[in-house]
Amino acid sequence: MAGAKETPRQRMIGMMYLVLTALLALQVSNQILQKFVLLNDGMERTSKNYVLKNESMVGSIEYTIAQQGNNEKDLPKVAASKKVRAATKEIYEYLEGLKLELIKQSNAKNEKGDFVNSSLKNTEASGNLFVNQGKGEELKKKLNEFPKTVEGILKGVGITNLAFRPIAKDASEIELFANDLEARNKSFVSLNFVKSPVGAAIAILSQFQNEVLNIENESLTTIANTIGSFYFKADITEAKISAVSNVVAAGTKFEGTMFIASSSSSASPTMSLDGRSIPVDAKGFGKIEFVATPAANYDDKGVAKKVLRGQIVTNVGGEDKVLPIEYEYFVAQPVIKITSEVVQQLYAGCANELNIDVPALGNSYAPEFTVTNGDKIKGAKAGQVTVVPNASGKVTIGVSSGGNKIGDETFDIKPVPNPTISVLAANGSDLDISQAQTTNVLSGVKIVAKSDPTFARTMARDANFAVTGGEITLVRNDVPRGAPVSIGAGIRGLLGGAASGDILVIRINQITRTNFRGEKIPMDFRGVITVRVK
Repeated sequence: MAGAKETPRQRMIGMMYLVLTALLALQVSNQILQKFVLLNDGMERTSKNYVLKNESMVGSIEYTIAQQGNNEKDLPKVAASKKVRAATKEIYEYLEGLKLELIKQSNAKNEKGDFVNSSLKNTEASGNLFVNQGKGEELKKKLNEFPKTVEGILKGVGITNLAFRPIAKDASEIELFANDLEARNKSFVSLNFVKSPVGAAIAILSQFQNEVLNIENESLTTIANTIGSFYFKADITEAKISAVSNVVAAGTKFEGTMFIASSSSSASPTMSLDGRSIPVDAKGFGKIEFVATPAANYDDKGVAKKVLRGQIVTNVGGEDKVLPIEYEYFVAQPVIKITSEVVQQLYAGCANELNIDVPALGNSYAPEFTVTNGDKIKGAKAGQVTVVPNASGKVTIGVSSGGNKIGDETFDIKPVPNPTISVLAANGSDLDISQAQTTNVLSGVKIVAKSDPTFARTMARDANFAVTGGEITLVRNDVPRGAPVSIGAGIRGLLGGAASGDILVIRINQITRTNFRGEKIPMDFRGVITVRVK
């Protein structure tokens, strides 16, 4: 039986063999014996046709190789095909001899050459020939040596991917009998020939001839298919486009070349580029993919020229050839572009929202960031990052894409600007402290801290200030009138004894900023505001 994948013909032959061996266990009627005879006649006709076909294939192999110039790499295949034919003929004629001997010893044919039913039912002759005379074990050995002989011949011409199963099997090796308590322990000889009618035994021998010829045919077909396999036959063609760049800005030209690329399904080339192996697909095309490394020097346009150097090793005309290749390409200097309202300096302890892009990378941009002397918060979109610098010094942002370092950007750390202090009237408007105010107006004032306008616009989430420390004192002729009142407490009592010309002195010693995380951050602040009482 042939290798891992069986052809429909092989499966049919195997099924016939199983049917034959299974029927041996039955009481065989004359009608069934006649069917054995008909089955045997059919197999013998098939075998004769197979012999002619295989002999013709040997001649075709020799003719094809001669037409291709008797290349020295193909010539051994002529001898190999003839060896396979000779080995097949030997085992085929051996099996034919066993059939004739069995017919002779059992008188299975009369003087006219016709089968005799009574002799075909003889169950002793087969056992006598194959057991008592030892022909059964001899047959098993020859049948199972034949596939190995053919495999050896094929290996001699470089064909190693074809393997055949043993032909002669014990019952335990046949799936049909694996669970048959009566049959599964029978040997090859016992299963096929002990108490087997002569008619069935002859049919089984013819079936073995078919299996032998099938192995021969598969071997010769494989040899024929490898003729000229070392020639470069451009049997694969594809339309290709090679572009100057696959990233094109709107309004600029797309430039490239369209061409026909050819390869050979039999070439099996190996490819390398700059010392690296290149994967080659089933069609013979290599796929180049690598991350361009930064250049040592760029021209005034930010571009550096580089050259790929590689080679393709393939078989051309029966010889391995090394085909060198060079390809010039250009590496653009990646420029990191940072957009923000605060790109020159970053505010300490604040959420500095940045958008970092590397336009040269186009759609392949997959940013990753590192921050030294600060923290980072990843944004919702690629390139968006919030940087929270430490108290002072400089903060460095490292930019990478797809695991490849692009560069660093360094910024000064700017302290949060102090707010200004304002006095608000009860209606929320700024109080004009340059003018004297009545006690009624002053009793409803609020002391607030207002952010620097630029800071409030660019860092809105961090520009929340409140006056949280200080006191208010009523002074007359430079002498305090009563105890001071903490800012935030009511001052109606303090103003109860106020007279025109008194001064309301507001001293601030602490301001608290609420940052983007909702954390309260005290700020050391010193300031004094005075308001005259009308």
